[in-house]
Amino acid sequence: GLENHTAGSGFVLLAFCDHSSLQGLCFTVFLVMYLVVLAGNSLIALITVVDSSLHSPMYFFLRNLSFLDICYTSVTLPKMLMGFLRADGRISFLGCAAQLYFLVFLGSTEGLLLAAMAYDRYMAICHPLQYPLAMGRGLCTRLVLSSWGAVAPVQVWQIYQLFTLPFCASHVHHFFCDVPPLLDLACADTFWNQVMMHTITLVFIVLPCCLIVLSYVKIIRAILKIPSVVGKHKAFSTCSSHLVVLTLFCGSATVVYLKGHSRDSGDPDKYFALFYTIVTPMFNPLIYSLRNQEVRIALKKLLWTK
Repeated sequence: GLENHTAGSGFVLLAFCDHSSLQGLCFTVFLVMYLVVLAGNSLIALITVVDSSLHSPMYFFLRNLSFLDICYTSVTLPKMLMGFLRADGRISFLGCAAQLYFLVFLGSTEGLLLAAMAYDRYMAICHPLQYPLAMGRGLCTRLVLSSWGAVAPVQVWQIYQLFTLPFCASHVHHFFCDVPPLLDLACADTFWNQVMMHTITLVFIVLPCCLIVLSYVKIIRAILKIPSVVGKHKAFSTCSSHLVVLTLFCGSATVVYLKGHSRDSGDPDKYFALFYTIVTPMFNPLIYSLRNQEVRIALKKLLWTK
């Protein structure tokens, strides 16, 4: 009976602002963050399309990352904003399943895409003569399509495995449907669900992060061999933005999904989740544009033309 009741009535998401007096402030803050994500990433995607000087593999990956970040934040933020407006965090059973699927699908894809971007930087700095031939449009397209395609079937199985569990409660201590807080509501043994969650985290987050770290170890070695101080500075500047994104995204996601979860850890998990669902997509355009002279020049050209 509990299972049927939960499946029929859905869940209730418990966001950050429990007091009604703070609902307006929270709505304003998160609305501004969402608009920054949409505007910043759309602008990066636009200038990498219209400016012919930004048609290199690095900006091809950056354009895909910007599109991915727009989709990623749109999975959670609009629903949370509606919850603030209506003071109602209810979400249907199927709506919760769909939100969680796209969240883990897009999040895992971003981990693989960041690894592809690290490989691109490795080839550009460590093998500059081979780079134009090795990183052709065909390989770049295959890397991006593989990042999207490799995740989809695995996440379908995880969502099916999770939402066939019986649930004994409906209040999710999170601002979106996520695996750990939903497992807290289950009335059955969740051992295999935990195994699946940790396996996916290791394969799609930890493993790409390890490959990225390995790439940057080799990149740093190559940079240290550059005789020119200006050359070293330019190479470090190109890679530093990628490392900042890596730290924000992979670090916070790994903490949430690999550490032991309990009901008492709900609030800290909310704040960690902010980093990989909202903060990282919000700062991606800022990090890449302000620390990259080519993007700044293209942006000035676009604005001047307009």
